[in-house]
Amino acid sequence: MRRFPLLVLAVLTAGVPARAEQDLLLGADMNTPRMTKAEMSRADIEALIAKSGGRPIDLTDKSLSGLDLSGLDLKGVNLRTARLNGANLQGADLSGANLQQAWLLKANLKGANLAGADMFGITARGADFSGADLSRSKPIGDFMGANMSGASLVDLNGGADIKNQSMGLMRAMFVSVNLQGARLKGANLGRSRLDYANLKDADLTDAVLMGSDASGADLTGANVAGTDFKGVDVSGARLQRLKGQDRAKDWGALVHADRAITDKAD
Repeated sequence: MRRFPLLVLAVLTAGVPARAEQDLLLGADMNTPRMTKAEMSRADIEALIAKSGGRPIDLTDKSLSGLDLSGLDLKGVNLRTARLNGANLQGADLSGANLQQAWLLKANLKGANLAGADMFGITARGADFSGADLSRSKPIGDFMGANMSGASLVDLNGGADIKNQSMGLMRAMFVSVNLQGARLKGANLGRSRLDYANLKDADLTDAVLMGSDASGADLTGANVAGTDFKGVDVSGARLQRLKGQDRAKDWGALVHADRAITDKAD
């Protein structure tokens, strides 16, 4: 069972088709108690917090799926390889948390504070991060189908980890993620997967998208002033009513720009 996080890391390698990634995830047994049940209660965790004297608590490798942990102060908590599938973390403070290789499939993190959290190797498909604060976080993991509408991703570091090649090219996978109205000012999403993402009215000011896959993405109404577009694949992407396009960086270096849907094509 402890091999599951490694399996997910392999899923995040470059050049693997989305369908193959889904198949690889389904190769893990998601129906075992380890992945679906909780070995602790909310009261247990509240007791740990009360006894911690303000220090971060350690929940490494715990099974916490389905728990209601909404509103809890979990600053700096260690949740490395923990399972929180379907858990309710709405409004919880997870700033500075260690979420490396954690599982948060379809978890509720609406309005949660994840500022500065380390989410390297996380699996959070279908999770709800709407209105959450992910600023300065490290979301190098699988967020396919997640909802990040209205979230703050300011200065996050989701760019490809070119120094860690043992498991292939690690990067943020924001495939089909809802980022409508999200704030991504100064975010690093270089070489990330943004295919079919909803970036309508998103603030991408000074963001780095260099080398990312934005095929099929919808950037209608997005602010792209200062955004680095060098080598970004925009095949089938909607690039309409963009704000600050004249100040975007390397706009002429887009890949498959002729296949994008632009205002001129209307």
